[in-house]
Amino acid sequence: MYRILVVDDEQNILELIRYNLEKEGYGVLLASDGNGAVETALRERPDLILLDVMLPNLDGLSACRILRQNEATRRIPIIMISARGEELDKVLGLELGADDYVTKPFSTRELLARIKARLRRQDEESDPPVKKDSGVIVHGQLAIDQSRFLVTVDGVRQDLTPKEFELLRFLAAEPGKVFSRDYLLEKIWGYDYTCDSRTVDVHIRHIRQKFEQIPGCPQFIETVRGVGYRFREPV
Repeated sequence: MYRILVVDDEQNILELIRYNLEKEGYGVLLASDGNGAVETALRERPDLILLDVMLPNLDGLSACRILRQNEATRRIPIIMISARGEELDKVLGLELGADDYVTKPFSTRELLARIKARLRRQDEESDPPVKKDSGVIVHGQLAIDQSRFLVTVDGVRQDLTPKEFELLRFLAAEPGKVFSRDYLLEKIWGYDYTCDSRTVDVHIRHIRQKFEQIPGCPQFIETVRGVGYRFREPV
């Protein structure tokens, strides 16, 4: 049985989500602030976290950052929830490593669909038979060790979030091939909501920023205007 940690400071929201999750057969853990979210996640290791942005003591964005920095929790899927629909909130959440973002008021059906899609994707990633490519992808200075989830440039380890790693690995596996944002959403995130295509842009930008900090590191991912992205072909 999957266990989901729900974090929100509004009791009615907690109870509503808990009722619907338990009705679907999920185990539910609850927390009402950011500190409680981090403590519960570290102690219980849930299968997925629904994390509100506006929380007392420690806000959801800060809690997300802490969870992504801890080896024990960095691969747990996080869906951010917020009453604020501002672009900045969403971009910050995605850059900090959130896997998805839902804005209040949300439909219970949509929330459950996103949870199921994210858990299904997590199962596919963790099931050894599905991982057909378990070797190392090498492109010049860049090495992607698929079995160890490790990325290095000139032998120096780079700290990528799980989604950044998956996106980079997917593109690097077929250099020169152009992929649309919608296709990348479907393959990496497990859904194809066109309104969320900016999710791909945010993760690409974050990967580029990390590589730009490395002296002499080339730009591995190229933008194809009006189409999407591709991994640069070897010279």
